[in-house]
Amino acid sequence: MPKQSPLATVEEMTEGRSVKFNFKRGRKKIEGFVACYQGQVVAFENECRHLPVSLDYGLGRFFTRDGRYFICQTHSALYDPRSGLCVEGPCAGQKLKPIPLKIKDGLIFLDYNRMPSSTKSTGIPSRTG
Repeated sequence: MPKQSPLATVEEMTEGRSVKFNFKRGRKKIEGFVACYQGQVVAFENECRHLPVSLDYGLGRFFTRDGRYFICQTHSALYDPRSGLCVEGPCAGQKLKPIPLKIKDGLIFLDYNRMPSSTKSTGIPSRTG
């Protein structure tokens, strides 16, 4: 496995902060995001469960104004940031696809040991917000 670039640092992942990144699953490019919610760092694929569009509509905004949920900017679906469960909207009951993470020396990485064997990182995350 090639040397992996960190997605973010623990220090920069303050409450409500998000960082987008790209990785590959087989030959398919996938966009994901890391976010901090109630002191917990979580990561999911950046794709609404209703239709295959990005949650943030390319703007890098994942949280509702009050910071309680992730929101799909297209459909207004609301997702629980801890579990990825859609709690309101056209995809209620469905879940965002989680992305496993590992933290080492204050750096946040994709956790390849918990990913399907065909998943590979593009290396450099695209950063937002």
